[in-house]
Amino acid sequence: MATLQVHNLMLSLSAAAAPKQHGWRSKASLQKQLNLNLQNKGLELPKLKNMINMQELRIREPSSNIIINKPQTIFDDKEVDMLLVSKLYAIAEAAGDRAEMHKIIGEQRDNWNTLLLNSINSINLIASIMAGLSTISMGDQSQHFLAFKLSSALLFTAATGMMLIVNKIQPSQLAEEQRNATRLFKQLERSIHTSLDQLKSSTFTPTELDVEEAMEKVLALDKAYPLPLLPGMLEKFPKNIEPTVWWPKLQTRRRSSSSAQDGKMRGLLKVLKEKDEEQYVWHGNLFVKINKCLAISGPLLAGLGAVGAGLIGTPALGQWPVLFGVMGGVLATMINTLEHGFQIGMLIEMFRNCAGFYRKLEEEIIEFNSEESCQEDVEMFEMNMALQLGRRVSELEDFASCASPSVKGAEFEGFAGKLF
Repeated sequence: MATLQVHNLMLSLSAAAAPKQHGWRSKASLQKQLNLNLQNKGLELPKLKNMINMQELRIREPSSNIIINKPQTIFDDKEVDMLLVSKLYAIAEAAGDRAEMHKIIGEQRDNWNTLLLNSINSINLIASIMAGLSTISMGDQSQHFLAFKLSSALLFTAATGMMLIVNKIQPSQLAEEQRNATRLFKQLERSIHTSLDQLKSSTFTPTELDVEEAMEKVLALDKAYPLPLLPGMLEKFPKNIEPTVWWPKLQTRRRSSSSAQDGKMRGLLKVLKEKDEEQYVWHGNLFVKINKCLAISGPLLAGLGAVGAGLIGTPALGQWPVLFGVMGGVLATMINTLEHGFQIGMLIEMFRNCAGFYRKLEEEIIEFNSEESCQEDVEMFEMNMALQLGRRVSELEDFASCASPSVKGAEFEGFAGKLF
């Protein structure tokens, strides 16, 4: 009832405030008319103001819910521990920073290989030329003979020391390590960001296990591809090459029942282990032996050249010192070019990483076969496995024949992987 009275009163006030034919009413007359109306209605001015304010609030209340919305985030519909999200972002940032560091250091060590290769070859060739020129000036026993002789011996000695250091650290192999580390750290960073992006679609909720797993992956990469040169550098001439392991140890659980899909996966596992991984391990061991022979013979020939250059002019030895000096420098140049120009150290590291790639696929298959999986998970796993092997999904059926214990994986025609 009071609301209706206020509404009627406002209409009457509007009519009273309307312009007349002979002009506008004065403010005093309007105030007087308002007081008379209030007295007739039994209302007072303060009470009227309160009623008008309440009416305005009732009128605006429905629309205020439409205009003013509560701020929402992508986490309103579920409980998400923001501390875990922050930790994952921090790990992703650390992985990206490591990728940048490995990239810079990889470029630096690749420059080492190029610069040291050219410098050592130049020193050896110049020393050989000086050793030859010393014989021309040897007849008159002039100062030129002594200068050429000593310069050649010093250059050969310097080349020998430089070759020993370079053959020890293998710059081409170091550069390949950093290139692989850069790629894998970037891959880890992308995987973490992909998981965090799934928060928007409510398909991923971070847990402590996710944070721990991401940390373990970073530490495993740090161990597989160390940044320090000395100490901590990977062994460049191991007795037996081992596949590179850049992932944390997978935890597998044995299940009671086996799936029909395990047949081709068991066959694929056997072929990967007995053919693909084995071939890269074998080639890696072969090239380690070749590289070791070259790493020893190069400095040895350069040292032989230094001895020969130092003995030039000895009557009892005749022309043999000149021959050793010139030929030693030339052969040392050839071997150094073969070793570092063809980047045999890089090939060894490539073989180790390829073997590690197939080792990782083997562990993924073992982990997959040890857990219960639905049909959708099986199809997704097979597709990922086929993509990594460079095959069609239908081609995985070819490995089912190797699942039998009587069939060896080496009997499979070709290799499991087609990428490399």
